[in-house]
Amino acid sequence: MKIVVDAMGGDRAPAVPVAGAVLAAKEIGCDIILVGCEKTIKGVLDKCGGPFGKIEIVNASETIRMDEQAAISVRKKRDSSIVRAVEILKNKEADALVSAGNTGAVVCAATLSLRLLPGVDRPGIAVVFPTLTKPCLVIDVGANIDPKPLHLLQYGIMGDACSRHVLNKERPTVALLNIGEESTKGTDFVKEAHILLSESKLNFIGNIEPKEVYEGGADVVVCDGFIGNVFLKVTEGFADAASELLKRELKASNWMTKFGAILTLPTFKSIKKRVDATEYGGAPLMGVDGRVIIAHGSANDVAIKNAIKVSAEYVNHHVNAHIIEELENY
Repeated sequence: MKIVVDAMGGDRAPAVPVAGAVLAAKEIGCDIILVGCEKTIKGVLDKCGGPFGKIEIVNASETIRMDEQAAISVRKKRDSSIVRAVEILKNKEADALVSAGNTGAVVCAATLSLRLLPGVDRPGIAVVFPTLTKPCLVIDVGANIDPKPLHLLQYGIMGDACSRHVLNKERPTVALLNIGEESTKGTDFVKEAHILLSESKLNFIGNIEPKEVYEGGADVVVCDGFIGNVFLKVTEGFADAASELLKRELKASNWMTKFGAILTLPTFKSIKKRVDATEYGGAPLMGVDGRVIIAHGSANDVAIKNAIKVSAEYVNHHVNAHIIEELENY
């Protein structure tokens, strides 16, 4: 299996994407294509120490920065690492793509070049959230901030397919993220989406409030990209803040409390690993005719490695084929 990686994408590129690719090549055993400034990548790769036989470099003279407008940058910077990586995927020279770069540019380039799967009008980014009981797939968390109700139905179908074939849920429950459980709550847009989901063949259980997502109230949670992105960032922010507050309190506490903290350290580490976004790697861009995994811009090398692992699983489980099949049934 061969994975193409945007080596210039992310807050600490190319050091982090290259280091993550090296970890993946060693631990997962897949072949990697690194796309970006060849000279710079070689320098980082030399410091990482290979495995050189499983890593190929494709030069790209341009980089799309995180603050650049997506559509304009994709059209103007044809030799950027994002555009070149998508072209490699389109030409079947790789099985999947991983990027921690400008999310809007990745979505735009993938949509324009790869096109969409039959029956999909807009792509959606799907993230696996840890909950108190089970993993939950939330879609969309940023690809489409102004969707139509029909798009949310399509997200439900895609999320259902991914949950069944990747997370091994036999009949996933699907819910609509809203401010209340009642079907009369929310905007007209949300109410119309509720009707479409209710009339579908999905195992739709109605609206779900954000707090119920963390309790494991549904296997798949559907929302528009604006709400989903806010939900994602609030979750990340709260997790970081809670961890920092705990550290501060322990530093300020007496010796007895500190001793107790040492005894419970394995438990704290276990909880941290369970909710750490690094462990989940990346988020599939569902709906495009190709396997595209989007990693967080602040991802470290382990997160990039895990994003590559997610991309390999996406390939092995033939998720896109299952999505097409489910959409045809509707």
